[in-house]
Order: sequence, then C-alpha cells, then structure tokens
Amino acid sequence: MTPNRRNWLAGALVAGAAGLAGGWWWRGRATAGSPPDEAALLSRLRSQAWPVPPGRPALEPSQWQERPLLVNFWATWCPPCVHELPALDAAAARWPRVQVLGLALDSAEAVARFLDKTPVHYPVGVLGVGGLPMLQPLGNPNGGLPFSLLLSSRNEVLWRKLGATTPEELAQWLPRA
Repeated sequence: MTPNRRNWLAGALVAGAAGLAGGWWWRGRATAGSPPDEAALLSRLRSQAWPVPPGRPALEPSQWQERPLLVNFWATWCPPCVHELPALDAAAARWPRVQVLGLALDSAEAVARFLDKTPVHYPVGVLGVGGLPMLQPLGNPNGGLPFSLLLSSRNEVLWRKLGATTPEELAQWLPRA
C-alpha cells in the first residue's frame, strides 16, 4: 500500500469514528430525541459565531444576517474540497453581496496550518468532525464532502451541491441569490 493511500485510509477511519461520536453528541442536543430540522439548522448557520482556527479573527454573523449566504462544508483532508477553494475565493471577490462562509469538518489546528499555506479571503469556522451529523438534515444524508448550500437573505435554500462546485456553477447561482 502506498503512503498516500495509507494516509487517506487512516484519515477516513479517524473521520468515521469521530463522526459516530459526533452523532451521539448531536443526538443528545436535539429535543425529545428528534433530529434537528432543516429550518433550525439553517437559522443556526446564519446566526452562530462558529469557532475559528487559532490566530484567525472571530466570525461576526451580523455581517451576513441580511445577505445571501453560501455555506461550504469542507475538510483539509478532502481533495475535492481543496480543489474547489480557489473557485469559492474568486466567487467571494466577484459577488461581494453574497457572503461565502467555509465551515471545516476538521481540527482547528489542521485548518490553521492549511490556511497558512492556502489562504482564502472569506470567513472560515471550524465544526470539527463532530459536525458531520448536521449535514444529514440539510440534505446530505451520507455526510459527503464538499457540500455547499446557497441561502437567500430570507434563509431559503436556493441551491445545494454535494461534491466540488465549479466556477461556472457559481456564476449561474450567485447572481440569482
């Protein structure tokens, strides 16, 4: 087995175990044993000041309260996630009225190291791998990455994308937001 494949396999096993643990944590937070609904999660996406990687400025949700919001769930160990970051960064610059928000399903330290080498110009929060269970009620039943949601200023889902997005897809959807 090659070192790259071994590292990928080890990362996938760790992410899977952490996702299961996160699922138990998330389940405990839901009321009366019911899973959180999409509306509650969408509201939380828009209003919560998510933790940030060390050395990064705190997130200010008030900056995007009245704006369309493109939320991108990603991880440093996910090649398609890393591949799409330049397109998301360019979209953030091209359509400034739409707020791009990256939420990393990774450790804060790993995200900080990654962003030191590959900076982006939009806010990035850290959910950790324990955040995987929140993807299912948002329309991603298997917790695949990358996963993006485009929300209107009224918090309506305008677009969902599982897998890496392209500049062409962003150009199609962001002007409509």
